Parts: sequence; C-alpha cells; structure tokens
Amino acid sequence: MDKNTSVVVKELTLNGTQLSLETGRLAGQANGSVFARWGETALLATVTMSRPAEGLDYFPLTVEYIEKLYAGGKISSSRFVKRERFPSNDAILKARLIDRSLRPLFPEGFMNEVQIIITVLSYDEENDPSILAVTAASAALMISDVPFEGPVTGIRIGRINGEEKVFPTIPEMETSDMELVVSCTKDAVVMLEAGAEEVEEEVITKGIDTAMESAVQMFELQEELVKVAGKDKAEYTNMNPDEELMKTLSEEYKDKFKAAIVADKHEFYAKQDELLAEIVEKYEGEYSKSFLKEIVFTLIKKELRRMVLEEDKRIDGRPLDQVRTLSSETTLLPRVHGSGLFNRGLTQVLTTVTLGSREKEMTVESMDGEETKRYMHYYNFPSYSTGETGRFRFIPGRREIGHGALAEKALLPVIPKEEDFPYTIIAVSEVMSSDGSTSMASTCGSTLALMDAGVPIIRPVAGIAMGLVSDNKTYKVLTDIAGIEDHIGDMDFKVTGTEKGITAIQMDNKLKGVPSSVLAEGLAKAKVGRAFIMESMMKTLSSPKSEMSKYAPKIEMVRIPKDKIGELIGPGGKVVKGIIEKTGANVNIDDDGTVSISHNDSAKIEEAKRMVNEITMEAEMGAIYEGTVAKIMPFGAFVDVGPSVSGLVHVSEMSNEFVKDPSDIVKEGDRVKVKVIKIDPAGKVSFTMKDLPQE
Repeated sequence: MDKNTSVVVKELTLNGTQLSLETGRLAGQANGSVFARWGETALLATVTMSRPAEGLDYFPLTVEYIEKLYAGGKISSSRFVKRERFPSNDAILKARLIDRSLRPLFPEGFMNEVQIIITVLSYDEENDPSILAVTAASAALMISDVPFEGPVTGIRIGRINGEEKVFPTIPEMETSDMELVVSCTKDAVVMLEAGAEEVEEEVITKGIDTAMESAVQMFELQEELVKVAGKDKAEYTNMNPDEELMKTLSEEYKDKFKAAIVADKHEFYAKQDELLAEIVEKYEGEYSKSFLKEIVFTLIKKELRRMVLEEDKRIDGRPLDQVRTLSSETTLLPRVHGSGLFNRGLTQVLTTVTLGSREKEMTVESMDGEETKRYMHYYNFPSYSTGETGRFRFIPGRREIGHGALAEKALLPVIPKEEDFPYTIIAVSEVMSSDGSTSMASTCGSTLALMDAGVPIIRPVAGIAMGLVSDNKTYKVLTDIAGIEDHIGDMDFKVTGTEKGITAIQMDNKLKGVPSSVLAEGLAKAKVGRAFIMESMMKTLSSPKSEMSKYAPKIEMVRIPKDKIGELIGPGGKVVKGIIEKTGANVNIDDDGTVSISHNDSAKIEEAKRMVNEITMEAEMGAIYEGTVAKIMPFGAFVDVGPSVSGLVHVSEMSNEFVKDPSDIVKEGDRVKVKVIKIDPAGKVSFTMKDLPQE
C-alpha cells in the first residue's frame, strides 16, 4: 500500500516485466477506476453507472478505448489539426474486443447504463495496452459498486518458430504466425479472437488451454485489489420479464406460440406480430406494448431453444450440422476489376475488388507512428438488406468496421507479397440480403472477387459461423447459424480458413463463458462446414484468373541502385515529374531502389521504364549500347549512352583498320553502337566500336 493510505497498488512480474494495478490516485469520482502499468505502458480504466434505462431490451453498456498519440510521444502529422479527435479503426476494434470480454458477465436483468472508458496514457512499444485493458477494466468493475460477475482477464498467445509464447511483446509478435487473444474467467472462455497463417485447429485449442492456465495470476492480482479497495455492490432492479405473466401467456397461447415458429423468415416475424397484437389487445390496460413484445419474443425464444436441446431440431428443419443452400458467381460487373456474389440461404453479399498502384496505399497513424496498408476490406450493411427502412449513414458504424476487419484479417495471410504482386487492393462487401453470418459471406465473396480480379492469392479462404444453445448442462453446437439462431442462441463463433488451416477466429457469447471442450467441438465442425462451402465456391471459380481486367492498371517494377535514387528524383523532383508528365504513368520510388510504374496503357509503361533505365543505368562490362557522339577529340570521341553514362572511344578502338583522325569516322551528334571494354576504379568507361555493325 502507498504512503497515502487511499492509494492501493498490487503488483506481479510478468515475463520479467512488472505489471501493477493501482486505485485511489486518479479519477476518484468514478464508480471504479484502475491505473494499470505494464513496463512503461500505462492506462486508466474507469467505470461509471447511471439509473436503469426504461424500455430497453438490451443492456446499455458502452466501452470506449482511447489511444492518445502523446502516449507514444507522437504528434499528429496533420498540418491543420493537431488535436486528436475520432478514434482510429484499430481503437474501435480494441474497444469491441474489450466490450465482448465484459458484457456476458453482467447479471441478467441488470439494465443500468454502464460506461467504461479506457485511456492509454503511456506506451512503450513493447507491452500491448489493449491486452492490459481487459484486466484493468475488469479490475475497475470488481472494485466498484457496479454489479459484475468477474473477474475476467485477457491473455495473448503467440507462436514463434512453432513454440507458444504467453504475453509476447509487440516486437516478438512480428515473427509470430498466430495471434490468439483469449478472455476468460476461472472456468470458461468468454471471448476469443485470432489471426493466423493457416494453423491447424489443434494449435488453437492448445493455445486456449495455455491461456486459461496462464490467467490464474491475473485473477489473483484482481482479487488482492478487491480485498483492500472493493466497494459493496449496489442493489438493482431486475428488468427481466415477469415470470408469472410469462407462465400465464405460455399456457394460454401455447398452440399459437408453436404455430408462430415457421421456417420462412418474413412469415415468422409476421406471425409473431399477429400474436403480439392479439395479446396486446387483451392486456393493453395492464401492460405496455413494449413490455408484452419482450415477453412474446422471450417465450418464442424458449420454444426454439427447447427444440434444439430436446429434439435436435432447428427452425428451418436442418440437422444441427448442416450448411444452408449455397450458390455463387463471379464477373457480375463489367467495369470493376473483380467481383464475386456469394449466397448462403437468405444471406447474400456482393464483393468487388479494385486494384491500384502503390501510391494508393493507405497511411495509418497510431501510437507506433505511421505505417501503410496495401490490402483493405470494407463492409457495408444498408437497411434494405433486412427489408427495413433506416437512416442511411455515410460513416460506418462499429459493427461495420468490425465485420470488415474480420473479413480483412481472414484473407490477409493469403494475399501475395508486394514483390510478387505490386498492387494496392481494396475489397468492398455490399450486403444485399442479411439472414446471419454476413461477415463470413463477405469472406467467401472476397475470395471469389480476388480470384476474379486475377490476384494470385496463395489459397482460397472460406468462412462459417457456428452457434450454440445450452442450458449449462447440455451444449448443442449449430453449424452455419441463421439470423434468428444468432439472436436466440448463446454463441457466435466465426471461423475462417483455407484447406490448410485457420486464418481468423472471432467468438463472443451470451453465457458466463464457454467450456474449452465445446470450443474444440465447434472448431472441428467448422472445419467440416468450411470444406463443404469451399467445394461449392470452387465450382464457380477454382483458381485466380490468369489475366486481369483490361480496366485494371498495369504495373511493372524496376530495380535501380540506391545511389541512383537522387538522380532519378532530380532537384525538387524535377526528373521524375518530367517522366510522369511526358508518359502519364505513375512512378513511385522506394528507399530500397524499387521503382513501380503503373498505367492502363502498356506502351506508356514501357516508355516510362525506358526513361527510368536510361537515367539510372550503370555501364556493365561487355554490354553493347547505342549512344550519341557528344564530343570529338584528337585521341578519340566521347559517346553518351545515357543521361548518366558517358565513355571514351579511343581512336584505336574506332575501327579494325588504322584511323588517323576520329573525324574521319564519326561526327558530333552521330548515333553509334559501342561496347564496354573497361571500367576503371574511378568509374570511367572505355568503349570500342570494333566488330559492331554501324548504320
């Protein structure tokens, strides 16, 4: 404990680095606050709670994860606005991860608005604050008066040279072929997220077990803090539906509830509305419509869950392990560079791929500094996809950002390296119709669109969403969940991968946690489901097209010596700008001497390529060039074979016969063929014209 008895600090050593949780120093008016440090990474997690929200059918939890550039000693690169404003997509994804780790552990029926704000205050580029944030937020909830059934903690598992590493540093993750994040309680997994380079299911299940074993010390740390600084939990009003009324309605409308459960989605909701209208008409003087609506859906939900648990029966009649009807096609849109349409049941997603030059890469600014992205996937979910009206937003919501990022992560391991395919790639998934698992349909659509565009992906990727219905004794895993099954079920477990292995995972649940054995079953069944989906996709397009769209830009790469970069750029960019202006091609120069040239017209590329080669050329022994006689001297002639390469043709090398006066053989301005016969240590070049046919 600190000298100031109101400040409590609990510490442990993690992989040789000190990790601490502190309360009592910062944000004293919050219901709970924890200042967490891990090495020189530090953040503040705060929890506040308000009164119960009336008329809501969901728990109003808000999680904000804020990364400050100052935490990493950075200033915004914007010339006009230095104040940090909107969170980055990466920060939004981390907020979602934390939300999904905490949300299942609040009591059922608890409807008070809760806000959790995590602010990264210091960042050492070694220890990841987003993983620390899960533990810090849990600790803040645990010591607060907010009802919470934790603790929970976040564990990252890497795999470096085939070996697991618990809590790897950020530099270590650069060589890891797997990033597995597990949020768990003492007994079960609450949240799971992974990105991997085609790893086997067994690697994931082993990683989950390792994470749960490693979590013990993090629970102990939180519990030590609670013993000293914990508050009594507040009383709250349970907002769950009235059990007596549910029992009455269940008996009174038993047959009508069963009749409302039909396979057709629109008919299902229509029958539900009819039943609700009948119940409202009878009970409108006693209860509000919103209250009765919640009860009606709760009773239908109970019946649907009973059907799965007791009869292995799903609403659409499928066996628990069956995928819905599949179909797909490509090349729907004539002018786009690649397109794929993927249908699974009522879910339909159209994905397009656009190719661009390297200058189209996106620069991302974060606490780490700036980095570029050359493959991006965006996901759009318009209201018409569910047959509804709604406000059209031009700025994506958190859900759209999250789904887009998941499908991006799924394909990233199979995107060709830049040296093999020097294009910037943007995939955009438009949800045409939604009935569950649109992010996985976007993954499948992306695979088809990329292959249609001629992108030489390493292997095709398919994705599937697995579900779960449980009474905490029996666990029934569902393959390829429809929208209603996602709504009434306990888990949404998305898995993507190739025939070789898994590329991405995202799991969230509504239980207090899912046993690792159930997750292992889900992974095994997902593998079978993915293979079935992949087989269907391959019937549409089995490999990347050998030719790209005629509307896609063509790109060629040229390697130049690093010491020639300055010559190619020229003073103030004059030389390279001249090439661009003359040819119309885009010319990008990297620090390693890689020059990319792009244009829709191959002739323009060749012209720009020739100019680049001429400007940056270096004489090679034995090479034959065509050049211009620049100056005649008594002892020979100087010939320019490029803007930066000149050499002397000595009079004795002008002909196989004796030459007295060089002017007898050449004149200034003549075009002649020459061969390099000597390059001295100073770089001076000597040519010969002997045995070379001259025009």
